[in-house]
Amino acid sequence: MNRDVSHSAGNGFRQWFGIGLLILFQIAWGQTQMDEKIIIAHRGASGYLPEHTIESKALAYGMGADFIEQDLVLSKDDIPIVLHDIHLDEVTDVAEVFPDRAREDGRYYAIDFTYSEIRKLKAHERIDRDSGKRVYPGRFPLKSGSFRLHSLREEIELIQGLNESTGKTVGIYPEIKNPGFHRKEGKDISPIVLGILKEYGYQTKADPCILQCFDAWELRRIRVDLGSRLFLTQLLEKRSELDEIQAYAAYADAIGPWYGLLINGIGLQGNLTFSDAVEIAHRNGLKVHPYTYRKDDHKGFATFEELLRVSFDELGVDGVFTDFPDLVSKYLEKVRH
Repeated sequence: MNRDVSHSAGNGFRQWFGIGLLILFQIAWGQTQMDEKIIIAHRGASGYLPEHTIESKALAYGMGADFIEQDLVLSKDDIPIVLHDIHLDEVTDVAEVFPDRAREDGRYYAIDFTYSEIRKLKAHERIDRDSGKRVYPGRFPLKSGSFRLHSLREEIELIQGLNESTGKTVGIYPEIKNPGFHRKEGKDISPIVLGILKEYGYQTKADPCILQCFDAWELRRIRVDLGSRLFLTQLLEKRSELDEIQAYAAYADAIGPWYGLLINGIGLQGNLTFSDAVEIAHRNGLKVHPYTYRKDDHKGFATFEELLRVSFDELGVDGVFTDFPDLVSKYLEKVRH
């Protein structure tokens, strides 16, 4: 064999062998990660810093989150912004910076602003619009800090950069927010988000990315019509939706219910009684990632730790969305040892 041909063949073999190892590593990572109890940082470490700020995401990373959540809406110029709502007025000073840009309902919509305009806004702790006070009084002070909103690209680059510099693999958990609203505004958010995820290497279930949505029609469309091979989570907010678990398994890989949907109440013996939703989900090959676990809001439970114990040990959930990733990490470390 010609030496150049032999050398080229050797390089080709090594290249394909390397790619094969990478694929096997990704598959093994995905299986291992999904088999463990995972901590999903809900809007970042939002119990400590204003939600969906880059600072909150960096803190969540340092606190041991396995995945970090990104709620996504589009700006006027079609840039996916990391923001929980289609509105800006509960978490920024938009009314002060752009007082004449509210719609007739008095709300300020992210879709009416370009990304450069959104970057001019200061982000703060979530407020109640009627009172102007923090929704969670003990959290970060309203008048402190200089936080900004950011794009999906910026957050991915932060997390991937930290993965490289720390040697860890922390995943992303983006949510397509209100796709129906975007369609009415003439925008199709899902293909835009999927395009960016693909650009950064998130395409299959083996990649550290879980995509979620409350809209069942949209999530099914993402799987079937848009051909996504990502790990998908169907979010749930109504007890009646638990009756459709088998249908979700046709296109999703997990369900994400409000944790209260999994608890039926107090039985005659004074003990908690549970829905069989987790059991049914597991039987249909679905993981269960309930939301939202908060130290300062755990209605029905004496302590935050008791809520975690019931969820992980009695309900058998596979992971939780939490504003306090450090506390969930400490709990899991304690029970593992």
